[in-house]
Amino acid sequence: MGGFSLWHWLIVLVIVVLVFGTKRLKNVGQDLGEAMKGFKKGLQDDDKPSAQLPDQSRDNDTTTPAAPQRDDEHTPR
Repeated sequence: MGGFSLWHWLIVLVIVVLVFGTKRLKNVGQDLGEAMKGFKKGLQDDDKPSAQLPDQSRDNDTTTPAAPQRDDEHTPR
């Protein structure tokens, strides 16, 4: 009584297909697959040691943000 049988899941699947249609479900499946591929690629990229990290951190420490410039021609008097 607490669990769903195979017939319950088949009925739910038929209702979902009728509501959303096969084309939209196909697009959702493709988007989900691409997201999973990107996630796995991101995990693999994080595992690889990067030799560029120390160089980037030194470059970021020496830069300063640019001061805002005033445009006297366009300011109202």
